[in-house]
Amino acid sequence: MTIEGEKTRPRAATARRALVGRLSWGLADQAASSLSNFVVGIYVARSLGVAAFGVFSLAWVTYGVVLNVSRGLATDPLVVRFSGVPAASWRAAVARSSGTALGLGAALGAACLVVGPALGDRVGPAFACLGVVLPALLLQDAWRYAFFAAGTGRKAFVNDLVWGVALVPAMVVAARVGSVAAFVLAWGASAAVAAGYGCLQSGIRPRMPQARGWLREQRDLGYRYLVENVALSGASQLRAYGLGAIVGVGAVGAVRGAELLLGPFLAVLMGLSLVTVPEAARVLRQAPHRLGRFCLLLGGGQVAAALLWGAALLLIPDRLGELVLGGVWHSASQLIVPVTLGVAGAGLGTGAAAGLRALAAARRSLRCQLFASACYVGGGLGGAAVAGTVGSAWGVAAATVSGSAVWWLNLRSALREHHPNSVPEVRTS
Repeated sequence: MTIEGEKTRPRAATARRALVGRLSWGLADQAASSLSNFVVGIYVARSLGVAAFGVFSLAWVTYGVVLNVSRGLATDPLVVRFSGVPAASWRAAVARSSGTALGLGAALGAACLVVGPALGDRVGPAFACLGVVLPALLLQDAWRYAFFAAGTGRKAFVNDLVWGVALVPAMVVAARVGSVAAFVLAWGASAAVAAGYGCLQSGIRPRMPQARGWLREQRDLGYRYLVENVALSGASQLRAYGLGAIVGVGAVGAVRGAELLLGPFLAVLMGLSLVTVPEAARVLRQAPHRLGRFCLLLGGGQVAAALLWGAALLLIPDRLGELVLGGVWHSASQLIVPVTLGVAGAGLGTGAAAGLRALAAARRSLRCQLFASACYVGGGLGGAAVAGTVGSAWGVAAATVSGSAVWWLNLRSALREHHPNSVPEVRTS
């Protein structure tokens, strides 16, 4: 063996260890995020019952839409263009990106405060309280993206742990009040603690005045990612509102209850770009020919894990299920199979989506997401009209599998078009 070959092997081993380390922190962070989301959902479901839990779920999916607006405009471009860049460039970009997220939270939160009173006594207070806490929620999420772009997932994990610890006393206080609005405020107040801690971890102050400049500089990616992300979360919101109108608000609570049972995987899917897009970008720059295999392993692993978890859920006795979800269990347990298949189908698609993001193929990923979102809404509402809540769940499962097929077809085409020596632009200022 040549000396050059002997040197190459240790470097490859070191790179693999670094990749495993970053992915491990990503998995740990997602586990912490999944656990906190799961505990909040379970606690609220048991405390409020299926109808009030449905109202909380409507606020939750609305937050998902707003979160994806922030990610598309503020943090997705950060991850694509500032992963693995010099520290000075990263800090300057994070200051503007986090300032953009904070500004968006303030603006969209104000909109929720205006719209809330018009939604009636049942839903309105929850949306008004969501408007109060949106800036903190979006800033906390921005720190997570920033840490993963820098390859310091450990800090994101610690930040989520801080949020989880702060949730405990906040949820106890909310339970004593016993209203949906109190739970929304408690959830957001604990996020504010983590958002403040993120400023200390990074040593960076969000710069809201520079948000306009950030949006202008990143408009070639940001606006496409905005439409893509809003199509994703907006489809979920339309399905939730439509399901409530067609079947009833209790059906929204039942679907949310079934999703809580698969919470670890849904939380991973919601924040997957925290880990996968930076790593896919690194794979593309270091070994472009391995990107397709990386994405396939990523998607396939999620499919296998989701199916195994769903199979385990089917073995849960009713007594244990009622202990976890209370009165929501009976309706949620009927949806385990279709919801599991839906999560597995979505997991397969996220592998291809990470590849398209790394390639900065924003046009292709936008087309894929619009198609998948249209299928999701059509399948969810069409199924609800035909067979109620169960029909909606099966319609969504079929839609996610169809959407994943389109994602992979586009990734294959993008990989064929990609020149081996070209890489996505890396900004240094």
